[in-house]
Amino acid sequence: MKIGMNMLLWTNHVTEEHFGIVETLKKTGYDGIELYMGDGDVEHYKKLGDYFKSLGLGVTTVTGLAPEENISSEDKTIRQNGLDRLKWAIDNAEALGAENICGPIHSSFAFFSRQPPTADERNRSTEMLYQAAEYAANANIMLCPEALNRFECYLYNTMADLKTLVEAVNHPNLGAMYDTHHANIEEKSQAKALRTIAPYLKHVHISENDRGTPGSGQINWKEVFDTLKETGYDGWLTIEAFSTVIPEFANAINVWRDYSPMEEVFKEGYSFIKKGMAV
Repeated sequence: MKIGMNMLLWTNHVTEEHFGIVETLKKTGYDGIELYMGDGDVEHYKKLGDYFKSLGLGVTTVTGLAPEENISSEDKTIRQNGLDRLKWAIDNAEALGAENICGPIHSSFAFFSRQPPTADERNRSTEMLYQAAEYAANANIMLCPEALNRFECYLYNTMADLKTLVEAVNHPNLGAMYDTHHANIEEKSQAKALRTIAPYLKHVHISENDRGTPGSGQINWKEVFDTLKETGYDGWLTIEAFSTVIPEFANAINVWRDYSPMEEVFKEGYSFIKKGMAV
């Protein structure tokens, strides 16, 4: 089990100016950090990766697809745009030395058809993710699609949904990720949801119901930690919390206020996970 911290609390584009934050996270005890990949190129991520490696930190990543990159679209050009974007992310993740790419990569974030998901949409998403996983295999990158809540996505909302996707793609370089925030909205039980996705689970986001400090809200954390231990999960437990520090990004994900002080999030959040996962 490794504990990570998503840098989205501070920025949606990590550069050298954020190295002080990274060093503080290392001193706090974190095993690694997670970066959002929205901008940059291979050279940029190679420099970052070399620095993180020098600190002994592991790296994971998260990304998303814009409406014009929706791989579930009936428009072939849009689907190809999405595949190209995923290949771009894979190339950068490889340069970074990252283990995986997580996020709602099965479709576009906050895009809605105003209809329930169709079999054709899911089939197209499956087909494109298989191609992306084939490309990821050459870079030794694990793709970890994420089910989002109904207010951010309609194609895959639950672990039962996500399980069908992973099984349909059926590729060793594609697994699943679990986010406690989304599960708190969509699932009847965190334990049942985790048991459903356990055979394919490759990454976990530890995120409070309000996206603030883990342990400060309403999520049934004992159920989460107990079930992760019960199922033998030993991958990343990465805190995902947000702030208003980058207004453009915050507004894009409907973050209108700061939920907890930054230092509280990463310091108390780390201690909370350590305590919750202690045997």
